[in-house]
Amino acid sequence: MHHAQNKRDSFYLEDAQWVRGRNIVTFLALTGIVACVAGFATDRVQFFRSYLVSFSFATTIMLGAMFFTMIQFLTGSAWSVPVRRFMETIAATIPMTLLLFIPVALGVHDLYEWTHADVLAKEAVVRAKSGYLNPEFFTLRGFIFAGLWSIWALAIYGQSTKQDREKSVAQMNACSRWSAPGLLLVTLSGTLASFDWIMSLDPKWYSTIFGLYCLSGGALAFFGVLTLIAIGMRKSGVLANSLTEEHFHDLGKWMFALTVFWAYIAVSQYLLIWYANIPEETIFYRMRMVGSWRGLSAVLLFCRFIIPFVVLIFRANKRKLGLLTAAAIWVVAMHFIDMYWLIMPNFFPKGMQVSWMDFGALVGVVGVAGLGFWLRLRKKALVPVGDMRFEQGMTF
Repeated sequence: MHHAQNKRDSFYLEDAQWVRGRNIVTFLALTGIVACVAGFATDRVQFFRSYLVSFSFATTIMLGAMFFTMIQFLTGSAWSVPVRRFMETIAATIPMTLLLFIPVALGVHDLYEWTHADVLAKEAVVRAKSGYLNPEFFTLRGFIFAGLWSIWALAIYGQSTKQDREKSVAQMNACSRWSAPGLLLVTLSGTLASFDWIMSLDPKWYSTIFGLYCLSGGALAFFGVLTLIAIGMRKSGVLANSLTEEHFHDLGKWMFALTVFWAYIAVSQYLLIWYANIPEETIFYRMRMVGSWRGLSAVLLFCRFIIPFVVLIFRANKRKLGLLTAAAIWVVAMHFIDMYWLIMPNFFPKGMQVSWMDFGALVGVVGVAGLGFWLRLRKKALVPVGDMRFEQGMTF
């Protein structure tokens, strides 16, 4: 029964579907780039701030994709095989961060106060960190991180797509060999990158769990993005028979699990800082309890944790595609708000100041990354057809 059904999916995008998708993503990317250029021309400082939020948002999602792609190979998971190619393709857009990091590197002086001579002269604490926090080393680190991620993501993607043709177990083993050190690489370099790009906005504040907070949020948003792509592919009839209710149920379970994990990390950070009660640490939460930031902090608590928790805890809800779509859009949107909440209070301590550039930069960054993703779907199977566990994954 299953085999007869599965014959009907071609596993490839038709030319017309691919071109239509490409045109939409290209339009978004171009609109976003124009908005970014206009933003840079009208208010450079605001542009860099808005851009950093969107850059952090997109990069953490790509790192989430990379992390979970490697987990699938190491655990020999069968359920995820039909959606794994989308994971690999999102991860394989990570070379785009080499390009997307350039505005952050250019805006280093407008974004980070540790680049200012007067701050260094006044603050002994910041001066003590200047061996690590200086513009040259900061920029070099950013490109090294993006370069390493790119090598790893492309190596795994290359082996997986090669397996479509070779149908050999050798590629699967190669992917596993890349994945074991890759997990360590993504966790360590992702933590350091979040320290560099976000935590150092306030160079006196520190939290050792901060990297995990950013990465777990990115992983949650990644599952939201993956769910939306999978539902889109099923709705457009491309993978109508390959992606079953069971696959979506599992994607829902992952979104639920990572919602809980993100909350666990967030509460751990809060409690440690709260009961240590050291002024250098509590400043992070004090800043976010002022003016409209206080409201946004409450929104995160309810909307990023309590609402998805209550919706996704029920088995039936994870099997309703309409509800799952809404939940996926919700967790992705919440991740963007979370990044905004981490970054912007450093610049606007009195309260939120939303700018059109926040949205312009988002369209630009997501458009460029989306274009990188879509162009890779050309002539490639949308599922790993050469994988040994492919049939098992389809009938799961």
